[in-house]
Amino acid sequence: MTGKYVIIIPDGAADEALEQFGGKTALEAAETPNMDKISTMGRQGLVHTIPEGMEAGSDVAQMCLLGYDPRRYYTGRAPIEAVARRIKLGLDDWVFRCNLVTIADDKMMDHSAGHISTAEAGNLIKELNDQVGTKQICFHVGVSYRHLLVCSGMDFDVRTFPPHDHIGTPVDKLLPRGKGADFLIDLMARSQRLFADHDINKVRIDLGENQVSSIWLWGQGKQAQMERFESRYGIKGAAITAVDLVRGLARLIGFDLIDVPGATGFIDTNYQGKASTAIEALDTYDIVFIHVEAPDEASHSGNAEMKKRAIELIDEHIVGPVFEALQHFENWRILVMPDHPTPVRTCAHSPEPVPFAMAGDSISGILHTTFGETNAARSGFRIENGFELMEYFLKS
Repeated sequence: MTGKYVIIIPDGAADEALEQFGGKTALEAAETPNMDKISTMGRQGLVHTIPEGMEAGSDVAQMCLLGYDPRRYYTGRAPIEAVARRIKLGLDDWVFRCNLVTIADDKMMDHSAGHISTAEAGNLIKELNDQVGTKQICFHVGVSYRHLLVCSGMDFDVRTFPPHDHIGTPVDKLLPRGKGADFLIDLMARSQRLFADHDINKVRIDLGENQVSSIWLWGQGKQAQMERFESRYGIKGAAITAVDLVRGLARLIGFDLIDVPGATGFIDTNYQGKASTAIEALDTYDIVFIHVEAPDEASHSGNAEMKKRAIELIDEHIVGPVFEALQHFENWRILVMPDHPTPVRTCAHSPEPVPFAMAGDSISGILHTTFGETNAARSGFRIENGFELMEYFLKS
C-alpha cells in the first residue's frame, strides 16, 4: 500500500502508575482526546524497543522504532550525533557525548546544567577546546548542554554512564572504567578547574540558575553507518526534531531534516510549528517523523505535572492537527508512541515495553478504548522485536 504516513514520538512519555494521579500514569492522566481517538478507531498494543542486554537509551529505542535492529546497526550514541553535526569521523576516530552538568555535594544533580543556553554553552566549550584541545582532541559545540568530543589516534575499551539516568548518584560511582578511563577522567577534572570561577557561572549563580560544574563524557563509539530508509521500504521520508540524536539517525537513513523555528527540545518548544511544518511536508514526502523531547526532559527532572502537561500539549497541538490533515489523503496511516519509558520516580530511562496506537487504512481495532499503558497491555497485541513494528505499520 502506498500513501501518507506520520509517526509522532512523545519521547519518554511512558511511565509507571503514580499516586498523585490516582494510580494512573502521566500518559493515562493526561487529557489526550486525539491519541484516544486513534486508539479507539484503530488499534493499540505494546512493543519492546530495547533489545535484551542493551541499555535503555533513546538512541537504541529510536533506531528500533525507525525499523532498524540496534543489535546490527548500533555503534554508540555519540557517532549518531556526530552525523547530525556533520562531523566527519575517520575509521579509527572515537567520539564521545559531552554534557555540561551540575555536580553538587559530590553527586550528579543536573544532567543539563539548568538547560543552559546554546550561547553560554558554546562559549564554555570553545574556551575548553582552546585550552585543552590538540590535534588528537577536539571539542565540538552542539545545542544547549549536548556537545561532542572527538579523539583521534587513541584506543578505548571503556564503560561510561549517561548522566540523565543517574541523577542524585555519587559521582565517584559514575566515573568511566576500563581502558582509556584515566584520560577521560583527567579531561573532566580539567574542565572543572576551568569552569569553577568562570564569569558565565558567576552570572548563573547570581540569577539562581544551576552552574556548570563539569563536562561529562559518555555514549562513546566509532563511525556509524545505516541502510537508507527509501531502499529498505520504498518511500521517501523527512524528520522534524530539536535534538541531534534524532537528526543524526534521520541523516543516516536518508531522511531530509526540516527545521522548525522555536523548536527547543524542552516543554517550551514550538508545538504548533512542528505540526504545521509536518502537514506541509506531507505534500512532498511519503512519511514524516515528528519527535518531541519534552516529556522525557520533564521525567528526568522528576516533574510529573510537567510531563502530563507536555503530553497534553503534544496531543492538542501536534497529534490533533496532523491527524485531521492526514485524513484528507486517499490512503493514510498514523502511529503515536513513546520511544521508551522514563519513570518520574527514577528520573531515568527503563527497558519495559511501550504502548503504541495506530490508525488508518486497513487497520482494524482490537480494544476500542483510550490510549495508555494499561489498555495497551489489555489489548493482547504485543511486538517483541521492536524494529518489526515499522514493517507492520507500513505494510500490514
